[in-house]
Amino acid sequence: MYGRVIGVTVLGVGGHPVTVEAFVGRGLPSLTVTGLPGAAVQDARDRIRPAVEHAELEWPLRRVVINLAPGNLRKEGAGLDLPIAMSVLVATRQVPAKVAAGHVFYGEVSLKGEVLPTPGVISVAIAAARRGLRGVVVPVANAVEAAQVDGLAVTGVATIQEVVGFLRGTWRPPEIGTLVGERVTAGSADLSEVRGQDEARRALEVAAAGGHNLLMVGSPGAGKTMLARRLPTILPDLTREEALEATQLHSVAGLLAGRGLLRERPFRAPHHSVSTAGLLGGGSMVLRPGEASLAHRGVLFLDELTEFRRDAIEALRQPLEDGRIVVTRAGGSVSFPARFTLVAAANPCPCGFSGDPQRSCRCRPDQVDRYRQKLSGPLLDRIDLRLTIPRLTKDELLGASAGESSVLIRDRVIAARDRQRRRYSALGITCNAHLPGPIARREAKLCPDAERLLGRAVDHMALTGRGFDRVIKVARTVADLAGADRVSEHHVAEALSYRTAFEQDQGLARAG
Repeated sequence: MYGRVIGVTVLGVGGHPVTVEAFVGRGLPSLTVTGLPGAAVQDARDRIRPAVEHAELEWPLRRVVINLAPGNLRKEGAGLDLPIAMSVLVATRQVPAKVAAGHVFYGEVSLKGEVLPTPGVISVAIAAARRGLRGVVVPVANAVEAAQVDGLAVTGVATIQEVVGFLRGTWRPPEIGTLVGERVTAGSADLSEVRGQDEARRALEVAAAGGHNLLMVGSPGAGKTMLARRLPTILPDLTREEALEATQLHSVAGLLAGRGLLRERPFRAPHHSVSTAGLLGGGSMVLRPGEASLAHRGVLFLDELTEFRRDAIEALRQPLEDGRIVVTRAGGSVSFPARFTLVAAANPCPCGFSGDPQRSCRCRPDQVDRYRQKLSGPLLDRIDLRLTIPRLTKDELLGASAGESSVLIRDRVIAARDRQRRRYSALGITCNAHLPGPIARREAKLCPDAERLLGRAVDHMALTGRGFDRVIKVARTVADLAGADRVSEHHVAEALSYRTAFEQDQGLARAG
């Protein structure tokens, strides 16, 4: 007896269709799985028989062989439990083979026959749609995320009995909504709550408008964290394509918790004790995305940047440049998207009060040098905006009026992003920060005065080639916020003013 159904294995963030074949023949009762099964798939041998029997279905008292094709693709995750069970039921004629052939099955099963929530369902749905299949059968807890993929019939099931009833036509699944996540940050915080700090507020607006990385250096209590946590309130919502990408990553990581498509941009703020694998992604058996990938199309906030492991933050150089992270283990390698805006905060020295007019610094010069050299030149060169955040005096705090609301600033950011999207539509680029250097120089449309100022800056500020390109990109964003077609001297001057923090140490750091 022979049965075949389609399942999916999720490797990295992508779903790969797997043909699950079952052969039931003569021999002592046993269950063998072939076709490069991972540890979780091998464990399915001990789960599936009791699950089928608990569903009051028959398990063949014969030799059962399961083959997972293609044979050169490693199969990972418990999501193949359900298709393995269904292939046996097809082989034993307990469910109609023709009906099962048009669906993808995915989900972990319990010993009681329950179909449990399983990570990566939206990747499964995308893989099914690309293959041209008409429907997917997934855990009911994950059905909403699968329903975000257009042109696909989604069936959410809670037990194996419901799967069998659906295929036999004796059970009708409940309708699934296409819920979309609601904005939650807009009402919880607002930039108008930040008193003073006009330069920092403006830098935050520029970072949001152009997707630029930002480093804020200042004494404790200057407001760095408060500013960073309000950046999401001025960012535009995700486009549908961006939302699918971000939702896929959160689904693979098991973080959706029954929600549908993400709407607002992710904001991830890992603690400085996070491991390199936790920041970049990894895992002993199934490779999962790290914090950098979970911030894809959103913000990665690293508070107390100098307290992070140096190897962890240095490893961010690849995604900051390429927008992707490649994680390699003995079992293979996977690539995770990681196109995020980095926002980092740091103290100027170990005690935190170097340059503070209100408190004296207790650090020796050599301690300050060692502290600042924790951030290498190549890493700092990838951060477009680097500014010092002064701690406000009591009089400044009391006298400062409320600034513009996040809603007003967000409107300007959206308008600037729209200009960039139209300008780069043929390139598939959505914001200035992602432009390759040569294209940035071509698209900037610098006025003669702006070119002369940039030339002087190269000599006096020791700009590297990468730093030169990033100044141009920031100046282009400043011009977009002003609605200008060409980049003027004023726009370049503002871009250069955002390169003050740690600038005096760059000669030392560049050697790294």
